[in-house]
Amino acid sequence: MSGRNQFLNTLKKIFIVLKKLLTHNIATIMFGALFLYMIVTVILYSTSSHVTSYQVTVGPLTKNPVCTALAIREEQIVPAGASGYVEYYAREGMQVRKNGSVYAITNTRKEPKTVELSEEQLEKMRSNMANFSYGFSGSDFYDAYSFKYELQGSILQAAGIMEQDSDNEKKENDTSDESGALVGEEVGSPVALGRQTIYTAPEAGIVVYSTDGYESLTTENITEDAFSEKSYKKTDLLTSKEIAAGDAVYKVITSENWTLMVPLTDKLAATLSGRESIKVKFTKDGESQNGSLSIVQIGNQKAAKIQLKNGMPRYASDRFLEVELVINTQSGLKIPVSSVVEKEFYTIPRDFLAQGDNGEGKGFIREVDSKGSSPVTEFVDAVIYKEVNGKGEEIGWGEEDDTSGYCYVDKKTFQEGDVLKKPDSSETYTIERTDELQGVYGMNKGYAVFRQINILDQNEEYCIVSQGTSYGLQAFDYIVLEGESVKEEEILH
Repeated sequence: MSGRNQFLNTLKKIFIVLKKLLTHNIATIMFGALFLYMIVTVILYSTSSHVTSYQVTVGPLTKNPVCTALAIREEQIVPAGASGYVEYYAREGMQVRKNGSVYAITNTRKEPKTVELSEEQLEKMRSNMANFSYGFSGSDFYDAYSFKYELQGSILQAAGIMEQDSDNEKKENDTSDESGALVGEEVGSPVALGRQTIYTAPEAGIVVYSTDGYESLTTENITEDAFSEKSYKKTDLLTSKEIAAGDAVYKVITSENWTLMVPLTDKLAATLSGRESIKVKFTKDGESQNGSLSIVQIGNQKAAKIQLKNGMPRYASDRFLEVELVINTQSGLKIPVSSVVEKEFYTIPRDFLAQGDNGEGKGFIREVDSKGSSPVTEFVDAVIYKEVNGKGEEIGWGEEDDTSGYCYVDKKTFQEGDVLKKPDSSETYTIERTDELQGVYGMNKGYAVFRQINILDQNEEYCIVSQGTSYGLQAFDYIVLEGESVKEEEILH
């Protein structure tokens, strides 16, 4: 009877609890349930492990440094041979021969003429302006002036103010050869033709219609102040106004050999130390070239002295050039150093590899029972993470016929002491030797999967690894950021 009474008492208590619950406001009950859910969720989150992923990217280890270089060239300012108005016969950046026609002086001002630019000329100017706008940086204000002068020169040329043959009179009285060099005249001497006097180049070279005070600068007399862009000033020589005798009318660059002087930080100087050559990429147009390299001390400033033998005419009007120093040439899959782990594998001679049924798959022949006269064997499929030749180099295409070297086989496939039989031979191999491979844990499948890597280069934060390795990584794979925080085949949330 006591048991029956106990049951009735328990039932009574349940009814009392239900009655109390039903007397509460429904909103209170819902709030309580939500609050309880939040507490449980927080507890579960705080007690569970958290795995951070990283998406594999393709590129260099670090970005190449971009610096501002000072261009030093062999330059000669040419003064006007007389006072008067200038008519230009050589365009900006044009290469003239020694004694070639460059400009003429007249006593009367040439009346400006209205011309319509061709669609081709307009398109070229639009393209130049678009390229300048794309690469323009507000800190490189001097570039705006340089570009203005280049554009002015293009317009003058297109309008016929800077023509090789400016009018009919010159065509009728032309005494120059096809190169613009005057025939039978002393080098640099003026030649009177009608109402104008033509002046020729004293040396062969590139014509530039601007000066900046850096024309006499050399690698021997350069100072720290020369690197300051804030004080840089460029003077345009193209003019329709009357000039005086002796005024600078143009300058000629007499050699295609030129030098870039690049101020360096101590860290970058240390990085470049020991190099004898370097590749530079000009951000202005994306062109690249190689030059000889040496590190020099200019006052308190270290600088890279890069000597070039070509490409100068493209940048003849530029004193300061933005260049990329190409020092990081190694490129591949970029991963964090923290993702790298090591895994132990059995190493098995490659000549013990066997083909599976129907010639499909790779594996090994394992002895199951060796007590009888004819040992019982079985074929075991094996996941081979890496194959190396006798020199320890990873097997590449065309080397499959070479059976020297060994395979890296997952340790889950065999046990230490297992005996393998060489195909078509009585020779055996006892599994015991191991080695480690570097890798990361891929998480594309939702659980940790070991992926083998071959590190090409690394710094304190990142590694560059090879693409296309067996059981390796591909671009945009997701891997575990902290490799040591998980175990292989662990479910990743």
